[in-house]
Amino acid sequence: MATNSTICKADLSVSDIDRGYYMQHALTMAQHPSETNQRLVLRLLAFAVHAGPNLTFGGGLNTDDEPDIWEKNLTGDIDVWVELGLPSEKRIRKACAQSKAVILYCYGDTGVAAWWQSIRRHVQRFKHLTIWQIPDNASQIMTEAAARNMSIQVTIQDREVTWYSAQTSIAFTCRKIF
Repeated sequence: MATNSTICKADLSVSDIDRGYYMQHALTMAQHPSETNQRLVLRLLAFAVHAGPNLTFGGGLNTDDEPDIWEKNLTGDIDVWVELGLPSEKRIRKACAQSKAVILYCYGDTGVAAWWQSIRRHVQRFKHLTIWQIPDNASQIMTEAAARNMSIQVTIQDREVTWYSAQTSIAFTCRKIF
């Protein structure tokens, strides 16, 4: 945890009907000084979508060696590497070399198309890479829930995500880029 990080606590309730996963998670997240509230809630969303007993937050912005979220198996190998934003082709290559599955969540409608055009031909060879785009309007609405103490409910059914908080709620579907 970096110095001057803000500690945020989230009471996250996940009802993933698609996977048959229903669980309550009491999470502690470190918000890096340069991390926006939008990125913080999107990390929480990505955690909810991939929630499982071995899923944990990585170093994220605090380190180059770890993803935002990951799932390691009992031998210490990385089964799932979850990244947010518009990472470089080099970072994607590294993630694909170190893990069995890499899931990337892009956000910010304006830059995604240009980013994808610039790296597409370099990353299409990675068969275990999946890239999703979170709708900008959804991420902006979810950002209203950002606080040091949050209570969030996420329901997933037929790939549609419904996000509930005391401040707002929204239902949306991420667009698959790759």
